[in-house]
Amino acid sequence: MHTLQRPRPGWLARLTVMLAAITSLTGVVGITPANASVYSSCTISRCSDARSADATWSAKGYPTTSGWYSWPDGKYNYTGGRFYNREGQLPSGATYYEYDVYSRARGASRDAYRIVVNRSTGVTWFSPNHYTDFYRL
Repeated sequence: MHTLQRPRPGWLARLTVMLAAITSLTGVVGITPANASVYSSCTISRCSDARSADATWSAKGYPTTSGWYSWPDGKYNYTGGRFYNREGQLPSGATYYEYDVYSRARGASRDAYRIVVNRSTGVTWFSPNHYTDFYRL
């Protein structure tokens, strides 16, 4: 008797699925790369955008519930809630929350630009590359 076997996905398809799963998990749990760099000031090109976003989030009281919030430009911006600083790149012993810098249509995909705020001191860090580097604002 001859049985038909379904073709197995090729190695490229399996690799693509694995990478997508890892990328998704990284975004969900907020893993910070072990080689993150922390800078005491922010002079890169998008620091002014991060400062503007920080001022708007501050005016909203730095919400701690993750979700979409209305933005002055008529769009929305997202906060992911608590940032756990698992890799210890930022000063320890603080409670941090993370906020997107750039607004977009409600429900649109998020980009890599974040600010992270120490709720006790108000010190804000800008990460232009999803927690690979931190610049103090």
